[in-house]
Amino acid sequence: MYPNSPTSRHQPLLRTSSRSGYPRFIPVKYKNFYLILFTIILVGLILTGIFQFWPHSIDLREEPESFSLYDVGHLEEVTVPVMSPIPDRGELECRMHSCFDPYQCQSSPNYRISVYIYPIKKFVDENGTPIMPSISREFREVLTTIADSGYSTNDPSKACLFVPSIDLLNQNILRLRETGQVLGRLPRWNHGHHDFQLQGANHLLFNMLPGVEPDYNTALEVPRGKAILAGGGFSSWTYRPGYDVSIPVFNPFTADMELPGKPDGYSRPWLIISAQTVIHIDFRAELDAIARDNDDVLVLDRCNDLPEGIPAHRRRCKEDRVYNYPDILQEATFCIILRGARMGQSALSDAMMAGCVPVVAIDTYIMPFSEVLDWKRAAVLLREEDLPDVHNVLRKISQERITNMRRQVEYFWRSYFRSMKSITLTTLQIISDRAFRHASRSYEDWNEPTPRSGVTSPLFLPLIPTQAMGFTAVILTYDRVESLFRVITEIAKTPSLAKILVVWNNQAKPPPQAATWPKVNKPLKVIQTTANKLSNRFHPYDEIETEAVLAIDDDIIMLTPDELEFGYEVWREFPDRLVGYPGRVHLWDNATKSWKYESEWTNDVSMVLTGAAFYHKYFGYLYSTAMPGDIKNWVDTHMNCEDIAMNFLIANVTGKAPIKVTPRKKFKCPECTNVDNLSADQSHMVERSVCINKFTDLYGMMPLQMVEHRADPVLYKDNFPEKLKRFPQVGPL
Repeated sequence: MYPNSPTSRHQPLLRTSSRSGYPRFIPVKYKNFYLILFTIILVGLILTGIFQFWPHSIDLREEPESFSLYDVGHLEEVTVPVMSPIPDRGELECRMHSCFDPYQCQSSPNYRISVYIYPIKKFVDENGTPIMPSISREFREVLTTIADSGYSTNDPSKACLFVPSIDLLNQNILRLRETGQVLGRLPRWNHGHHDFQLQGANHLLFNMLPGVEPDYNTALEVPRGKAILAGGGFSSWTYRPGYDVSIPVFNPFTADMELPGKPDGYSRPWLIISAQTVIHIDFRAELDAIARDNDDVLVLDRCNDLPEGIPAHRRRCKEDRVYNYPDILQEATFCIILRGARMGQSALSDAMMAGCVPVVAIDTYIMPFSEVLDWKRAAVLLREEDLPDVHNVLRKISQERITNMRRQVEYFWRSYFRSMKSITLTTLQIISDRAFRHASRSYEDWNEPTPRSGVTSPLFLPLIPTQAMGFTAVILTYDRVESLFRVITEIAKTPSLAKILVVWNNQAKPPPQAATWPKVNKPLKVIQTTANKLSNRFHPYDEIETEAVLAIDDDIIMLTPDELEFGYEVWREFPDRLVGYPGRVHLWDNATKSWKYESEWTNDVSMVLTGAAFYHKYFGYLYSTAMPGDIKNWVDTHMNCEDIAMNFLIANVTGKAPIKVTPRKKFKCPECTNVDNLSADQSHMVERSVCINKFTDLYGMMPLQMVEHRADPVLYKDNFPEKLKRFPQVGPL
């Protein structure tokens, strides 16, 4: 029976044309099915489009307001009720770990803080009187600098730091109570909720002129809670170390000036100039007395009866003679900076602009950016009571040091003091370094003038060598077998030791049989040299597979595993330095007009002995293949000074001083006789002075760097149980 037969029991699914065979119609029940399916698909596509392109959430309270300085004529007016809450005065105990929320910085990209500037608003009291003064030109530059920098963000939810658009630079024109109330009304002042324990946290305030007469407090007196204060004129009593930022006092009268530079070798006619106009009468009397006794001292004061049209801030006078200011400061080697009504003085910036080395005699004053800047390189810091003796002090400073200090002053001025923009960016960089310690700028980055006068470290990778790699101990020995075996046994207990390499320097006698050597749990390799040379200890042997090398003598039996492990940890932080235990120093002998090697106990260090010292294996390669002149042959011939040669080499290549670790200042070997111990021979000490002078001549300069520094373990001298200390076995002097 055919399907289309009238007697068929089933309806055909499709009717077809007799000619084409294509479907002619669809049954009604299937048509409805397809219509419903099509409708569902269409609605799904529409809904998908809506959710894809429509904002996922709308919350007008969180919508960020963009910062702008271009619409200040149409500001939103905000009335501050007289009973508005007032923040705390400011907590002196605040530190970054207690008053700063680091979790706010999690969204900051590239290890840099994100800064949100509050929109500018017009705050008025209940009488409609403006609370805040109009924004000054200096504070306007602060805000525009932040807004145009890589720190800025328009999203407060992603901000690490918040800057109110409230000009606090000059306390003289502020209404303290009402200004504090304005701060307390900021949306994020309490971290976005009513937690008054966090008021002001992660907020930054700028102030240059704190205090008002008659007391002139050294910090801003606006109630400010836990806010960080970038202030000019801190004393040690009001400054919160590592939390506040001490900034210079900017001089708007000299901001747009460009003083012509003095040529190299220019002889400045005045040793000392004092050009401040508002200083205490006692200070002025002392300065006048110094000037009367010394012809190279010039003390200036304000001018009286200047012709109309000549600004007073551009002139200084000595009796009837008028000098241009700050131009006159370029004629002095040193410029005296004293306190006025406030500690912070714009005279410091003026002196630096003129290339005049500041002599700061302000007790308890926190120097600008002293957290990162080494002011000993750029200024002379005196106690106020020593002011009468200032001429004798400054006259003893060598011309070489003056040249270096002037170069440092000019670098500080260009980089950190020149403008409000420089001051603002430096402040933000300091806070950013605190928040991201692992990505912070180094001491050299902050303080080394660019281009750097010396050399830079060849170990340029900013990476800490992995602890798992460990270090290779290279022991130079000749014939002290018993002492050698004791050294091997002791250093093998050091956790980070990877391998022991014994350099047998005795060609007349073979090393002991393998069975007699100590049984240790670290690989032990013996290399017999072909010639008895001290330089063999620094040869870059193929067996050295680690970056860190510990050079150690065969009689150094007093170092503990804790001391060696700590020394290795310090080296990992500073792989381009020589890290050792006993320190030595070079001194200039005025009697002989030559350098002298000194082994007495001092706080200064310019060398560390390589009888036990860590260094990067790269320096072993340089010592063996690129030592200047005939230093290497001279050392091998005289059998002395290989450690001085290595100190010279590393200091010359990196421009950095060595690092002394632990208190030890001398090595003592009770079992060693004076015959065996070269350092006990007086002629040996004399020859080491000869070495320093010879190496200095070959280098054409003195590359060694003097420092007062020692690295000790945490809790080393604290009265804690030994089990709480990571390195309890650190020996005495």
